[in-house]
Amino acid sequence: MALELHIPACIFSPAHPFHLPPLERPLRIQIEGPLTAIQRLVPGVSWHANVMNEVFPMPGGNRLAELTYRALYGADVRSGVPRDMVIRDQYLRHIAEGKIPLNEIDYYGVAFDHLVPADDLDPDVLQINICEMDYDGGEETNKHLLFLVNPADYIGKKVLAVPRCCQKRKGTQDRNDQILQGSVKDTLSF
Repeated sequence: MALELHIPACIFSPAHPFHLPPLERPLRIQIEGPLTAIQRLVPGVSWHANVMNEVFPMPGGNRLAELTYRALYGADVRSGVPRDMVIRDQYLRHIAEGKIPLNEIDYYGVAFDHLVPADDLDPDVLQINICEMDYDGGEETNKHLLFLVNPADYIGKKVLAVPRCCQKRKGTQDRNDQILQGSVKDTLSF
């Protein structure tokens, strides 16, 4: 059974303008996290990754983007609205034996544009990180957030995803420089 993707309200008052964003604002949205947590959101999806012939997007990439859209905007992607959700990029971290990448990933991210004009080379970016709490009871998550999380509220119930403004690490454009206009740039990490 799939768990819910939960993006909490911003801890700041007033809230960061991208957390949660207004539906009419053009925005590039990047969500990423450990594959173990993503698999709880989209169970039964294949994450087999061929190092030499990457699939774009991975079968679960569209689904993760749709879940993120719904969590941010409280509605499904609107099919009649041009550029309502356009998948731009994906990030796969391949597991490696020494320096040889295997056909397995342990971390995944997808970036999509929401109402971003095709000629906008530098749109605003909302970076969201998925938190994995099942393996350490939320210890690592609580180190990196600006608020404390009770893992019992999430483990086996929902998956926490937190925008950058509510994390201790900061970024302004995040991966926007790696998401190329009009093309796809898949990145491998070894």
